Amino acid sequence: MTGATSALFIMDIKGQCLLCRDYRGDVSSLQAEHFFSKLLANEGDIDAHGPVAYEDGVAYMFIPHNNIYLMTAARQNCNAASLLLFLHRLVEVFKYYFQELEEESLRDNFVVVYELLDEMMDFGYPQYTEANILSEFIKTDAYRMELTQRPPMAVTNAVSWRSEGIFYKKNEVFLDVVEHVNLLVNSSGQILRSDVAGALKMRTYLSGMPECKLGLNDRVLLEAQGKSIKGRAIDLDDIKFHQCVRLARFESDRTISFIPPDGSFDLMTYRLSTKVKPLIWVEARVERHARSRVEILVKARSQFRERSSANDVVIEVPTPYDATNPRIKTSLGSAKYAPEKDAMLWKIKSFPGNKECMLGAEFKLPSIISEEESADRKAPISLKFEIPYFTVSGIQVRHLKVIEKSGYQPLPWVRYITMAGEYELRLI
Repeated sequence: MTGATSALFIMDIKGQCLLCRDYRGDVSSLQAEHFFSKLLANEGDIDAHGPVAYEDGVAYMFIPHNNIYLMTAARQNCNAASLLLFLHRLVEVFKYYFQELEEESLRDNFVVVYELLDEMMDFGYPQYTEANILSEFIKTDAYRMELTQRPPMAVTNAVSWRSEGIFYKKNEVFLDVVEHVNLLVNSSGQILRSDVAGALKMRTYLSGMPECKLGLNDRVLLEAQGKSIKGRAIDLDDIKFHQCVRLARFESDRTISFIPPDGSFDLMTYRLSTKVKPLIWVEARVERHARSRVEILVKARSQFRERSSANDVVIEVPTPYDATNPRIKTSLGSAKYAPEKDAMLWKIKSFPGNKECMLGAEFKLPSIISEEESADRKAPISLKFEIPYFTVSGIQVRHLKVIEKSGYQPLPWVRYITMAGEYELRLI
């Protein structure tokens, strides 16, 4: 077998080795320290350097975290992406055990660190990276253990993300389809950027080893099955699955089949780079009166269906940095001046669809500043909101089946939520 890493090192910010685990005996810690110190001296800012470097027949892959660097070294032709992913998973496991991963927490827990490194990688090959499985047989206070514990079955079978013997009196599955809308509009009202970043978030409380099958309104799947496309079908793109999903099955017939981990996890993430109609449109007009006061008129309009409603809407409208004596009136919700942000915060608890509301504000300005010095700020209007039971992409869960040998019938719960991501309008 080829492609294994030779050793794993944890370095401090000066390039000194704090901990190392030698798996193959062909890269020493002194060699790694010499390379990393030279890299620090040559580059100055190590974060500006890429995560992969090569010197004297050794490939180094490293990532920063707080005041340490995690690095692998390999003489063989290895998969760099796989090892970088392993380093990120290593950070997650350490944080699970120590809360915060930094130099001090490593020094306080070096015994547990070596135990984890021995279990997570074997002879240079990544093995188990699920923190909840590792925690079943590697305890933080491992030095107190008197009896030798057997590793859980999850370590010895193909499903390393789920333990056997899980039991619930009430078997339930919760699936949240969450979409974040990113929008950027220029001062002329033209959309410069619009995309949707979505995620299928699951919480499973299921007994045994259930087999789950999820069906979406995927255009490719419906066309392959020869079904008529009723309603809206979507083209999934930029998909990223949790490791529990059988990728070969998805590539062959677009079926999302998996044995889920216990508890919460992200089953799938996706991105749609489509032209998105602004869900909430905001217009603003600013009128300056000499050097004494300024009036701001803001109009917000919801552009989604009437039976839907946006909750917890926050519209942040920039104001002059020297504004004083605010007088604000709104037709819906409430607004206040936030001088620490140089902005007005307009909060609407529930904003129904296809509705328009207004905000009017007047601020006093100091007369000692000239017209040139008191130019308007160019900060954009930003929005935060949440629309339940609604998705921009039109994604739908057609079915969610759970099959387990005991034959229980779980309760599936599915809900849809659309939220504002980076939602900005440069209209002032």
